[in-house]
Amino acid sequence: MGIDLTKWEAPPAPVGPTRWNFQPALAIEDDLVAVGGDLEPSTLIGAYRAGIFPMEVSGLPGVTGWWSPDPRGVLPLDGLRVTNSMRRSARRFDVRVDTCFEQVIRACADPSRKDGWINEGFIVAYTRLHRLGWAHSVEVFDRGGALAGGLYGVRVNGLFAGESMFHRQRDASKVALMALVDLMRASGMRLLDVQWSSAHLASLGVVEIPRAEYLRRAAAAV
Repeated sequence: MGIDLTKWEAPPAPVGPTRWNFQPALAIEDDLVAVGGDLEPSTLIGAYRAGIFPMEVSGLPGVTGWWSPDPRGVLPLDGLRVTNSMRRSARRFDVRVDTCFEQVIRACADPSRKDGWINEGFIVAYTRLHRLGWAHSVEVFDRGGALAGGLYGVRVNGLFAGESMFHRQRDASKVALMALVDLMRASGMRLLDVQWSSAHLASLGVVEIPRAEYLRRAAAAV
């Protein structure tokens, strides 16, 4: 792909065991399975290993919720729908990996975005995860060198937990997703988690699976 994958391929730094007891969420009917805790690296990685991710609780600023959606949105690595428009757009951009993680997460956290929830605490926590080798960004630049779009998420062995993506130019986030899928396939990874599906994501090939099935796939991937 002509991309520097040094950080992507390097083993992440050990984070140690979490002090929180993440139980399987099978018996809980709601997508929100816990509240509170912290955003320490060991907590975050322990949660992803258990099929859970953090997000601020709507209407409760500063309150961290831990989520395990049922159903769960996933993108099969052989199921991404690439249109001719996306292919043409890909030729207009340059793709890089892990060169400006904080810029990407701050763009995803833009407070002007609808339903934005990424606060400074999350930015600090995930930037720290990036420095430890767990969180990664895929960045799309135009020919003038401007950041046009991108995405970020957390890699745990064969799982990539996509957190958020953004675009400033048409199709830039889709190009980032195309690059991520190619990268995951080349790395022998098996599960791309997108948390919840939407009409937009479904048009790209995202499908919904029951929580129990997701937890089985996640356990195999991590």
